[in-house]
Amino acid sequence: MKQERIILGIDPGTTIMGFGLIKVTGKTMTFMQLNELDLKKYTDHYLKLKFIFERTIALIEAYHPDEIAIEAPFFGKNVQSMLKLGRAQGVAMAAGLSREIPVTEYSPKKIKMAITGNGNASKEQVAKMLQSTLGLKTLPKNLDATDGLAAAVCHFYNQGRVDVGKSYSGWESFVKQNPSKIKK
Repeated sequence: MKQERIILGIDPGTTIMGFGLIKVTGKTMTFMQLNELDLKKYTDHYLKLKFIFERTIALIEAYHPDEIAIEAPFFGKNVQSMLKLGRAQGVAMAAGLSREIPVTEYSPKKIKMAITGNGNASKEQVAKMLQSTLGLKTLPKNLDATDGLAAAVCHFYNQGRVDVGKSYSGWESFVKQNPSKIKK
C-alpha cells in the first residue's frame, strides 16, 4: 500500500452533490477540503448528470485522488427519486472509473456507523463527529459536503478490512462483479 494517498468521498445527489477529500499518510488522515456542487438551479435532469460527471473529473484532475469512496443510494419509498439518485451515483462512479481510480461504495448506515458508532446517527451528529475528529473550524450550511467527507473517512477506517462494500478498479472489474447489468 502506498505510504501517502488521497481519498475523495462523494455523497451523490441531483440537488446537491457533496464531496470531501482527505490525505492519508501511513495511519494518519488529514483534512484537505469539503464542498458541494449545487444543482438546484438546473431543471434538466440530464444536464445535472453532465455537471456531476464534469465536476468529478475536475476534482480528479485537481487533487489526483488514489481512491474514491461513494455513498450508495438508500432505499426509499419514491422509486423515481431512487432512480435519479442511482444515476447521479453512476455518473460519479463512471468519472472515477474512466480515470482508472478504484471506487468503493458504502451504505449510508455503514458510513454513519464508522464515523459515530451509530448506524442511525443524524447528519448533524456525523458532521459534529467529523468536526471534532478532523479539527474543522466551521461546518457548511448544507451537510451534503460533510456526508461526502464522511464517505472518505469511512473508507480510511475500513482500509485493510475484507468487507468494505463493493469495490471496482476499472470497467472490467465493474462488469465482472455485476453480470446482471450486462444487456444481452
